[in-house]
Amino acid sequence: MSLRDQLLQSGLALTPAEEKIVQVLLADYPTAGLGTATGLAKRAGVSDPTVGRLAVKLGFNGYPALQSRLLAEVEARLHSPLLMMEAKLQGGHGEHDETAASYLRSIVACIEKAVMMTPAATYVRAAKLVSDPKAPLTLLGGRFSRHLAGMLYGYLTQLRPDVRDIGVLSPQSFDLLIDMARRDVVVIFDYRRYQNDVVSFARQAAARGARIVLFTDPWLSPIAEYAEVTIVSPVEAASPYDTMAPAMAQIEALTTHILAGTGEAVRDRIERLEDVRRANAVTLDHKRQAEMVRDFPGPKRSIRSRMDDQYPQNA
Repeated sequence: MSLRDQLLQSGLALTPAEEKIVQVLLADYPTAGLGTATGLAKRAGVSDPTVGRLAVKLGFNGYPALQSRLLAEVEARLHSPLLMMEAKLQGGHGEHDETAASYLRSIVACIEKAVMMTPAATYVRAAKLVSDPKAPLTLLGGRFSRHLAGMLYGYLTQLRPDVRDIGVLSPQSFDLLIDMARRDVVVIFDYRRYQNDVVSFARQAAARGARIVLFTDPWLSPIAEYAEVTIVSPVEAASPYDTMAPAMAQIEALTTHILAGTGEAVRDRIERLEDVRRANAVTLDHKRQAEMVRDFPGPKRSIRSRMDDQYPQNA
């Protein structure tokens, strides 16, 4: 559990002075806790000993131990693939022939953790925001995570109108902010090492009233400060690179939740979409159906009726 999570625990009994310190820490997390105890006390308007008492109440030996935890969190958030590669090599991997299998087992463990890291109610709230057909929806991600945004876009365009995937964030992409307002929903994927441009876009969208749904890691992107819903995914696996597999499972889980609550309007949309794909022979099965129509003698009837003639349902 991160220090932020500890500070947000509803069962934490705080004095008014301690509550002021917590508010300062959360308002500028984790930077506010990286200075001296005197500096933190001054910002909160409390005495120096109050800072030490809060640290002890949180389970630390004192403020230096609390600060060490914060520093470890900061270091973890900023790990690059190179740093993680060096750490993995120092720790060893075991038999080289088992590398792939070991990695896959670590992914299974990550997905199991993901089940416990985000309450079911969070998916319910995210689904409600994302599936609202009256709310323009924009999706955005970083260098790697933008592919997750693209995958979710592929699902959601089948289920609802007015969905936009920004793709690679460019200076021109910021022009989209001019039309954003309270009705907009922005789904953002941002994992350590967080991107300045993605964080900046989120901050400005939130300032215009847009509601943010954030997919991030356990250390929390700075965007969590503006997000209405945050879905957390473990990312550490048996590799120098963070894994996106649990996050992919989460977007599929979100899509499944949306589908479970959809009605005839969504079903009708999917059927109309299939008609468009069929008319343009988008996939191999559609191409084969088009060939069957051309080859079939007699009056040209609908593809569906010809398929029923060729392959009766009760055959």
